[in-house]
Amino acid sequence: MPSQKDNKGCGCANIPISLMLVMLVGGFWGFRQLGKLDLGNTVAKQFGDVIPGLAKQKQPAPVAAVPPKHQQPTIKNPVASRSPKPIAPQKSSPSKPTPAQKTAKKTPQTPWQKKQIRGIYLSRYMVTNNASEKMIRNRVRYFRKQGINTIIHGVWGNGCAMYKSQVTRKYVGYSSCPNLFNPRWLDWLLDEAHKQGMQVHAYFEKGIKLDENSPIFDKAVAKGWMVPGVDKTFPGLDHYLLDVGNKAVSAFYREVVVEFVKRYPTIDAVQWDDYLGYHAELPSKTDRTAQLTKFVRQMKSDMKRANPKVSFDICHHNPYWGKRYFAADWKNWNVDRAFIQNYSEANFEKEMPYIEQIEGVALTEKQFHRLKSLVANPKVKSILVFPSKGNPKEAAAMVKKFTPIGN
Repeated sequence: MPSQKDNKGCGCANIPISLMLVMLVGGFWGFRQLGKLDLGNTVAKQFGDVIPGLAKQKQPAPVAAVPPKHQQPTIKNPVASRSPKPIAPQKSSPSKPTPAQKTAKKTPQTPWQKKQIRGIYLSRYMVTNNASEKMIRNRVRYFRKQGINTIIHGVWGNGCAMYKSQVTRKYVGYSSCPNLFNPRWLDWLLDEAHKQGMQVHAYFEKGIKLDENSPIFDKAVAKGWMVPGVDKTFPGLDHYLLDVGNKAVSAFYREVVVEFVKRYPTIDAVQWDDYLGYHAELPSKTDRTAQLTKFVRQMKSDMKRANPKVSFDICHHNPYWGKRYFAADWKNWNVDRAFIQNYSEANFEKEMPYIEQIEGVALTEKQFHRLKSLVANPKVKSILVFPSKGNPKEAAAMVKKFTPIGN
């Protein structure tokens, strides 16, 4: 018997070739199912020579992945796909506040600031001696700082105008009062006041009353323009009253007012006072009340036709007192606004019901201790200050001390 030798190999030569082919083909099929590993190509390369036809089999073309709809397709242009250069941030200018924001920032008004008219009377003599433009403008600014929003300035008094008037020249031979004044004073006053957000009311001082110092006194006597008697309402000064029942007198005053509101179209109001009335002690058989009512109504109507924007105001005694003692039935005059003079401490409280029903009250320094209660009273719509001591700047400063006033 031949001798047996130890088997030093793995024994692969003893495995049938058919079994090896089955194992290779099965493994190759599994690798193809793992497309991602791409092992099929590797095996084909390695065993192409051993297994006929294996290398010649075509591999399936790779399927391109479809991008999700929300993704943008890949851009092949390398230039276009570059990220844009970052834009330097621009400095933004602060936006302007809206009207609502402006309103929100406003401080609440004080009771004094809520008054419709916070006025002060200035005599026509405040512009005499050729008061300069600078002086007039500074004066307006001063009163605004004291919390005043309306200047009631004398433009007429004692039968003459504090401006150049063609009407007075036609009727009495004078174009203005004999006082020295710059003819542009009221233009400056109006301009500055309106710039400061203030109003200017033209004050026709002394109304239809004249004293013997009036430049038209002698002519009025010669023309028969006076009513009989002497008005001694104010001790130490006699007054004489023009007769509004006289057609020439009525036309004179009505034309003066029309001329004025045309000459100064931006004036805010004209105001008459208790000198527009006939004291009850004057002798008369005529119904002065009816005559005065007719005259004032005509004057207001003429003025409104000439300049409807101007307010026609009166500052008088309370309606009962005015009609009973001054023939001034002003409740029937159809005025735009009425204010009551309350210069007497004796009847101050009794006047209050009248004051609360109309536009407001006029008082002097003697009533300043009442300012706190008047300002706190919402029924008192307006407060006018008449400087009885002849110093309106001092009076305005005193008002500021008595009331919380803003600029």
